[in-house]
Amino acid sequence: MRLRNEESTDILRGTTLEIYRFMLKIGKPVGVREVQRALNLSSPSIAVYHLSKLEDACLVRREGSNYAINKILLENSIRISGFLIPKYLFYSILAVAFLIVELTILRPPNLTRDYFFFTIATAMLAYIFCYETAKIWIKGAL
Repeated sequence: MRLRNEESTDILRGTTLEIYRFMLKIGKPVGVREVQRALNLSSPSIAVYHLSKLEDACLVRREGSNYAINKILLENSIRISGFLIPKYLFYSILAVAFLIVELTILRPPNLTRDYFFFTIATAMLAYIFCYETAKIWIKGAL
């Protein structure tokens, strides 16, 4: 049974998501026992169950006795040498840098209404991006 793309992203929750993220970080085929030990699962059958869910969604494929990533879904994250980093982190850093520049370098001698408006808008933008980054990191969503 093969699932559509929308359905394959819906199964990425809980332990299934943890296994998928573990496999993305490792970057090589993994066995059932390796998944069980890495995620402290109570039995290999639980790892097999979640790996078969990922296989049904075409996200992993079986290579002999191991499983390998077949399709990478990184809607909210970027993979950089084994690390999954939320996309919003880069936007957050950029927005905070703009805010610092506005508050230090671009500060006019006479504070105007326009300066306050743009500074508040940049601060709100930075807050929104930082909030989204934290939400993705805490939630662990891809």
